[in-house]
Amino acid sequence: MGKAYSLLFLRVSTGLLTIIWGLIKVMKPDAGVGVANKYYGGVGAMDALQMPWGIVQIIIGLLVILGLFRKISYGLHALMLCLGAAAIWKYLADPFGLYLLEEGKNQILFFPSLTVAAATLVMLAFLDEDRLSLDHKRAK
Repeated sequence: MGKAYSLLFLRVSTGLLTIIWGLIKVMKPDAGVGVANKYYGGVGAMDALQMPWGIVQIIIGLLVILGLFRKISYGLHALMLCLGAAAIWKYLADPFGLYLLEEGKNQILFFPSLTVAAATLVMLAFLDEDRLSLDHKRAK
């Protein structure tokens, strides 16, 4: 049962992170635009994208927390967080700004993105062990 509770913790924690990022885009679209411009090369920086993308993130985060439509929701969740980590690869490869980043451009707080991306892959790998999900309860 320890594995099921660990997967529940991963679902709740990574799902909440996705919901928080979605809420930021919905409630403060300018913040989403600023992050996209500063760290993601302007990808997704259009004001018109913030609200719909934020809503999609909130829905995916909720589905992940509840463990509903897991094959789809976990896959989308992993794709979103792994692509997000890949987009900031320089910050992950050089968290102290020693060789890839300009002086003063390092951002150590991005490093947990790697762990979060890995967590989503663990959730996919152990989908059958996720016994505390609503999908699992519905299948009984």
